Amino acid sequence: MSDQSSQRVAVLLSTYNGEAFLAEQLDSLLEQTHQNFIIVVRDDGSSDGTLLLLQKYAEASPEKFHIVEEEPVNYGPSGSFSVLCEYTLANKSALGLDNILACFCDQDDVWLNNKLALQIEKYCQVQDGKDKPILIHCDLEVVDQNLQRVAESLISYQGLEIERNQFPQVAVSNLVTGCTALFNEALMRAALPVPKKAMMHDWWFAMTATAFGELVFMPAPLVRYRQHSRNTIGAKQREDSEHWRRSLLSRVFALEHNEHLVDVARQAKEFSRHFGGKLPLKYRLALLLGRRMRTRSATMQRVYYRLLRKF
Repeated sequence: MSDQSSQRVAVLLSTYNGEAFLAEQLDSLLEQTHQNFIIVVRDDGSSDGTLLLLQKYAEASPEKFHIVEEEPVNYGPSGSFSVLCEYTLANKSALGLDNILACFCDQDDVWLNNKLALQIEKYCQVQDGKDKPILIHCDLEVVDQNLQRVAESLISYQGLEIERNQFPQVAVSNLVTGCTALFNEALMRAALPVPKKAMMHDWWFAMTATAFGELVFMPAPLVRYRQHSRNTIGAKQREDSEHWRRSLLSRVFALEHNEHLVDVARQAKEFSRHFGGKLPLKYRLALLLGRRMRTRSATMQRVYYRLLRKF
């Protein structure tokens, strides 16, 4: 893959009642410096003008759009992206794809015009002719609904420890924001189908990449991450150090368990069930610790969490 311009990319876009911001995202895709891509879009049951807007863009640029025609079932973000991945694998020839390289794309963000070009360049450096699962992700600029800057870096804004990118740490704390992810066919085939007990599709893909391949971070903010009232997850600013220490103590000594960690435990159990003996012993032990966070004891739950963080 020395000629990067020849690498065709599937941009996987899931939409749901997104007409307010969708046009700006579609424009940013069409303005990419790397132009060899196809936008494979699936609507998740919108009741607004999203589908009409998509059809308008598809009519204007038919070579850039492939709208998945199916019953308007609402799967939610994780389920919809999983369906998109499976559809792309099943129809790769019709989509003009050889060895698939794909991106997750949200409906309400804006991509910098060199996002695809820079991520493909990084992928070619990392891939080096090896057929292993690879996920490339990057930083984001946090913006408000009018695209005014809130924070230059999501990683700094949320206080994410991006260096904790090995499987035991990723199993307990996701580092990948889905709309920044570029990944290869080897990862798609390994990760699919994304089970219902997965926290989110991007977390499941990140776990799979760290378990069997490589997770690579690019520090450049290549996506403008729009924050508005309908964000599914969104950016949450980390508290200042003093307030964070006080809140940490309150969480450690809290009487109630953390339901988020119970969900993490369910995901760990599902990952263990899904991949079983394919995982090395260290990773199986990490998942065993993760599964123990199902406990209703707040103290023990946090003990297991801290052990995993230091694994």
